[in-house]
Amino acid sequence: MKTRSPQPLVELIGFPMDLGADRRGVDMGPSALRIAGITEKLEALGYAVIDGGDIPVRIQEQQQVRKPNLKYVGEIVKTAELLAAQVCSSLEAGRFPLCIGGDHSMALGSIAGIAEFCRSRGRTPGVIWLDAHADMNTDKTSPSGNIHGMPLAASLGIGSSQLTRISGIAPKVRPQHCALLAARQIDPQEKETIRKVGLPVYTMTDIDRQGIGAVIDRVLADILPGIDYLHVSLDLDCVDPGVVRGVGTPVPGGLTYREAHLVMETIAECGCMASLEIAEVNPILDHKNHSAEFAAEIVASSLGLRII
Repeated sequence: MKTRSPQPLVELIGFPMDLGADRRGVDMGPSALRIAGITEKLEALGYAVIDGGDIPVRIQEQQQVRKPNLKYVGEIVKTAELLAAQVCSSLEAGRFPLCIGGDHSMALGSIAGIAEFCRSRGRTPGVIWLDAHADMNTDKTSPSGNIHGMPLAASLGIGSSQLTRISGIAPKVRPQHCALLAARQIDPQEKETIRKVGLPVYTMTDIDRQGIGAVIDRVLADILPGIDYLHVSLDLDCVDPGVVRGVGTPVPGGLTYREAHLVMETIAECGCMASLEIAEVNPILDHKNHSAEFAAEIVASSLGLRII
């Protein structure tokens, strides 16, 4: 496992996307995170931060749903390709890409960029996926056709070729190099797919029984020996809605405030994370930008902020 060099230049990349979900508002997530002081928090830790701006996304009102089982697939694939290119370029420049969204279809592009970078160097990527949901649906299993419920499956090479072949790489990551944490709402057919491919999943029941410290320690011990670059994909709904209410698809019973921070603090301690994304921040459902402020704090914890 390649450890991350100390204090890399952080490149902020916005992905103002809400086409992957039914509920509007997450397209304002990047702005909310900037307003919450995400740049200032990282600069206070000694990082240099550059803002790469936002990937351009056409709004829903400018488009039509042509495939009900893959809603807005054309625009999502196009923008994911743009994000992949920017993430890959960021890594090539020795930077730390920090992607802020936007719905979780963002991961189609971020992981594609990491996979492209790793392939060019003969390296192996790994992913820790923090989410209340599995995001393991496909165009054939999704009850809604919303693509934000498909990116992990697509990154594993499962589902429509329009999603799996972004950047021309499939699969982008192997199940043994991934772990899904904090899951508590998984569709029946997603469960079948998870069992079939052998994706490691740690539900909130596992976390309740074992403790979050033991779970994240085990995840890192299992993943890190086999990979060179670790990407963390955090859907803010992994946290309990009593802590953060401004998320696209809240599910009761998630991580507590301290559990969420401990996960990110533990990842920071290993010095192994090469890229990070924060998805599903929805200011419309929030109160005084509290959820974005929490997300900015989580990012700071993942990059070295400590209590003492």
